[in-house]
Amino acid sequence: MQVRTRIAPSPTGYPHVGTLYMALFNYIFAKHHGGKFLLRIEDTDQKRSRPEYEIGTYESLKWIGLTWDEGPDVGGPYGPYRQSERTEIYRKTVYDLLRAGKAYKCFTTPEELAEMRLVAQKTGGRQGYDRRHRNLSQEEIEKFEAQGRSFVIRLKVPLTGEVVFEDAVKGRISAPCADIDDQVLLKSDAFPTYHLANVVDDVEMKISHVIRGDEWISSTPKHILIYEAFGFKPPTFVHMPLLLGMDGKKLSKRKNPTSAFFYKESGYLPEAFRNFLTLMGYSMPGDKEIYSLDEMIERFDLKRVGISGAVFDMKKLDWINQQYLINSIPENQLWPRIREWGFNDAFMGKLMPLIHTRIKTFGDFMDLCHFFFTNHLRYTQELLCPKGLKPETSASILQTLIWMLDDREDWSGTSLELCAKELADLFGVNFKKEIIPLLFGTFMASHFGPPLFDSFNLLGQHRGRARLLQAIEFLGGISSKRLKLLEEAYLSKNFSALCS
Repeated sequence: MQVRTRIAPSPTGYPHVGTLYMALFNYIFAKHHGGKFLLRIEDTDQKRSRPEYEIGTYESLKWIGLTWDEGPDVGGPYGPYRQSERTEIYRKTVYDLLRAGKAYKCFTTPEELAEMRLVAQKTGGRQGYDRRHRNLSQEEIEKFEAQGRSFVIRLKVPLTGEVVFEDAVKGRISAPCADIDDQVLLKSDAFPTYHLANVVDDVEMKISHVIRGDEWISSTPKHILIYEAFGFKPPTFVHMPLLLGMDGKKLSKRKNPTSAFFYKESGYLPEAFRNFLTLMGYSMPGDKEIYSLDEMIERFDLKRVGISGAVFDMKKLDWINQQYLINSIPENQLWPRIREWGFNDAFMGKLMPLIHTRIKTFGDFMDLCHFFFTNHLRYTQELLCPKGLKPETSASILQTLIWMLDDREDWSGTSLELCAKELADLFGVNFKKEIIPLLFGTFMASHFGPPLFDSFNLLGQHRGRARLLQAIEFLGGISSKRLKLLEEAYLSKNFSALCS
């Protein structure tokens, strides 16, 4: 049997470092065994999927030196490799299950589902769908259809017994069938759920090993039941340790820079970043920490994959990157590499118009523009709490700004300006005397600089988000209680309770 692995990201945002982490181990495992590594795009979320995010996935994987044997851009014998182009395949397979009596049409309304959840919460009963349409007669089905009721198609999960599988890292894992919901396979818009499409694609693309993060362990019994319903043989499952922040919790973009592009734009070497990611949940013999991708492929052993979470330690990343800088870039090539990274003509051509009339001597350049070329700004309370703003208020304003820019799906300078004006109204603070100085402090660590909103365009989304997160952390962060209140205020657009 040929080893075939895959990475299957959703193009609903810029590539997460977790995607690169999983792609690396799928690639390494396949190449160690002389197999194939596939790229599949899971774009069935039509509302959030974007072509630019798919392109970003290609760019980030290539940045760390990965290529794929089959995929949307290179083709292959088991295409198409975008799920949105495979919808007829999913519908056919689901209706095969329906005819075999292994799935059923469920006409339950959203209101009825909400009522089920409420009853379960009050009574302490089983959470999830109560299977009320699992055994409808043909007459009842036809009656619902005549009424024009929309429906989903659910899998008939066994009511007794357990699902057992052998994880290649964690060993035997089991789950009682009674704890597994009659999961939806086909949504009311006739698009497949992730669980269905994932299984069908892995079977049709002959995936031998599914290597993914620990967070998918709870979904694996659901997937095995789908395999069994179709009569398919499940692949071998390998669940890798979760990426954790320094706080020991799952790496989250709410607290950490998680975009792969942040690390690229911040000046990390791709080979160093790749080396760092392979240390996440894996240890080379002799605890070796600096090694090439070819060496990792040659010596890879599943027995050396860890069980517990892997801490994404930025200090460790900085150290590894420094080793690569020292040992792989000669002194006479260092400045050309730095110039290519941040001082190239294309970037400088955009920056010069912003400072042309603002400098008195060339020596003023770094005073004005240092923030473009560093990852570690020197914040002070004075910079981030202008006019006596409380630290928790400044932090709340910056967190709300992140949500606003995300919701607009527009991290441009123009969007930042519009959000900044709205923030002044929502929080009842002065736009020019409080919001603008806070943003100068956050993005530039200065009271002055080049034009704020034009500078934000050049800084970019990924480093801009990181600055916001760093400033919030400097201000002491936001407690879970306050964050919940802030989310409620943001959704209702009523910040009066927070501002009083």
